[in-house]
Amino acid sequence: MHPPQFDYYRAGSVSEAVSLMQQHPGAKYLAGGHSLIPLMNLRLADPGVLIDIGRIDDLIGITATGNGGFRIGALTTHAMVASHSDLPAVLREAAGQIGDPQVRNRGTVGGNVAHADPASDLPTVFMALEAMFHLSGPNGNRMVAANEFFLDLFTTALEEGEILTAVEVPPQKAGAGSAYMKLANPASRYCMVGAAAVVHLEPDGRCHSASVAVGGLTAKATRAAAVEAALQGQMLNADTLASAAAAVQGDLGSQVLGDIHASAEYRRAVAPVFVRRALAKAVERAR
Repeated sequence: MHPPQFDYYRAGSVSEAVSLMQQHPGAKYLAGGHSLIPLMNLRLADPGVLIDIGRIDDLIGITATGNGGFRIGALTTHAMVASHSDLPAVLREAAGQIGDPQVRNRGTVGGNVAHADPASDLPTVFMALEAMFHLSGPNGNRMVAANEFFLDLFTTALEEGEILTAVEVPPQKAGAGSAYMKLANPASRYCMVGAAAVVHLEPDGRCHSASVAVGGLTAKATRAAAVEAALQGQMLNADTLASAAAAVQGDLGSQVLGDIHASAEYRRAVAPVFVRRALAKAVERAR
C-alpha cells in the first residue's frame, strides 16, 4: 500500500518546525514514523503535509538533570533508552519490550507518547514515574505532568501547533525499586495488559509510598490509586501484594477494552496478575 500524496518539509530546529506547522494547519510532525506512516498507508490519516523533525539534533539524547533525574529528548530511540543503565529499571524494561529491534532502533520516545496509543508501553511507565512533558509551540514553552498529558484514546494535551521536545523523569528515592510487566500480543508485541510499579520502602520494610499505573486496559494509561492506597504503610509480603493488586479492579471502571486478541473480560481478569508481578519485582529491587 502507498500513502496518499503529501508535501514534505524537513525542519532543522524546533522553532522552524513550529513555524512550518503554523504555515500548514493540519500538518503532522514525522519522527520515527512507526505510527503515522501505517495510518497513512491504510488511509486512516491524510494530513496533506508532513514536517520531518527527525534530524533535529537538540531533541536526541539522554542527559542527567542537576537533581538526579533525567531529561530524555523526544527523538531519543527506544533502543537508546533500553540500553541506558542509569535510567530507572521500569523504563529500561518497557523500552526493551517494544516491538522488535528494528522498531526499537527507529521508533522514538516522543512519537510514542504523542501518539497515545492505549496499547503502548511508555505512557504507562511515565505515569508511574510521574514524569513531566516539555512542550513547545507558537505560544512558547510549557510543562505538563504525565497524569494530565494523556486525555483519551489517541488524545493528549498537545495543543494546535505544539511539539513535544522532551520527557523529564524525576530522581528516584533511595530505597525505591521499580518494574514493568506486560501481557504482550505475540505478533506485534503491543501491550494487552501492562503494569508499571515504583515502590519506596522504609528501613523496616514497610511501604513508604508506591506509584502504580496500568495500560492496555482502558482508553489511556491509568494510575492505580486503589492499589497504591492498599500498599501504604504495609509490610510487603506475598499476601499483601496479592491483596493490593486485586484492588486494581476498582481503578479500571467499566470501560475495559477488548478485541480479537483478548476480550475485556479476560484483560480485567488477568490485570491483577501483572500488577502483582510488577509489584513483587519492584519490591525485590528496593530491598
